[in-house]
Amino acid sequence: MNIRENFKMAVDSIFSNKLRSLLTMLGIIIGIAAVIAILSVGNGATSEITKTFNDFGASTISLSVSDNTSVGETITDADIEALKNSIPEITRISPDNTANTTVRSDFDSRSALVFSGTSDLQYTNRSMESTITYGRYFNQSDYDDAKEVVVITEDTAAALFNERQNVIGETIQLIGNTGNTLNLKIIGIVEGTFQELQGSFDLSQMPLYLALPLTTMKKLNPTVAVMNSLTVQVTNKDAIDSVSNRMVRLLENRHDTVGEDMYTATNFLQALDQVDSVLGLFVNFIAAVAGIALLVGGIGVMNIMLVSVTERTREIGTRKALGATTNTILFQFLMEAVILTLIGGIIGLVIGILLANGIASALDIVPTITLGSVILVLLFSTAVGVFFGIYPARKAAKLDPIEALRYE
Repeated sequence: MNIRENFKMAVDSIFSNKLRSLLTMLGIIIGIAAVIAILSVGNGATSEITKTFNDFGASTISLSVSDNTSVGETITDADIEALKNSIPEITRISPDNTANTTVRSDFDSRSALVFSGTSDLQYTNRSMESTITYGRYFNQSDYDDAKEVVVITEDTAAALFNERQNVIGETIQLIGNTGNTLNLKIIGIVEGTFQELQGSFDLSQMPLYLALPLTTMKKLNPTVAVMNSLTVQVTNKDAIDSVSNRMVRLLENRHDTVGEDMYTATNFLQALDQVDSVLGLFVNFIAAVAGIALLVGGIGVMNIMLVSVTERTREIGTRKALGATTNTILFQFLMEAVILTLIGGIIGLVIGILLANGIASALDIVPTITLGSVILVLLFSTAVGVFFGIYPARKAAKLDPIEALRYE
């Protein structure tokens, strides 16, 4: 008997018992659907996180100073100039200094988070990187002369000036921990950070953001203006490792701390690799747990095939008496098991794709369904049919034709 006839007999057998076949395939369908949905949503989430990291700056390096450093080992303006002049791949560089303080206007007084750095802070600090809507950002001249100027967000302007946003030229006052004050002229307004949350949260509880030159911040509080970390952007991500090593060596040589591990350079690509690794392990683990349903489904296939062999004992005996070989019987029942699991795999694949799109839509991500995943799932479901169908098929093939014909 050829393959085509075996295929037709297997399909006829499956569709002659539709409900039983569907129930048999249920474990396969659930397992495949779960695996596809988990892999698709997991890969989509990983892609979204990767995009976020790339948007944040795949070519960004964070250079930090050890907590055990003395004052003489912290980063100085001269160090920043040396880094810029010695390493041409550096495009932007700024300290990462933040301080909590109180800001006061003629209308209100609020706590605020103050960012201070060089003029490159506009590009290296995510919280104050938004587009300028009014005025300008502080420049190198403002930094060199320690001018008492400040850039604020639209949220901050609205909070301090009765919902007004264009407050260029107005003055606000920073209040230090010791009660000393610093009057600052507003020269720039950047897009609001929390505008999209309007109506969802009480914006009066949200922090206010300000940015000013580090040299100016030193007038208010010299201790918080110490440079213990830098954010550095390079020409491209391929230069990250080289630039990181050169920056550390240069600072070690300038501060005579070679071999003391005083300076550490990390980059977002390293963090991305770690995140990808953790997410990959998590997604694969959940997919493996979901894959247990496939094993349960396979056991169901084996059970039904054994029942089928018992029900069709006389049919097997008749076919063997008419000349069907052992291999022919074996191939017939094995094909029936494979077709059963393959159909279940295809149904599960469709349900899994629909489920993945539904979950991804709720999470506002794009599911990633690769051709490789589809092929792997179909091959796996076929393998389940072969593995769990081989025993019933062998049992059917080894039946003695005389005993089979006598079976009631």
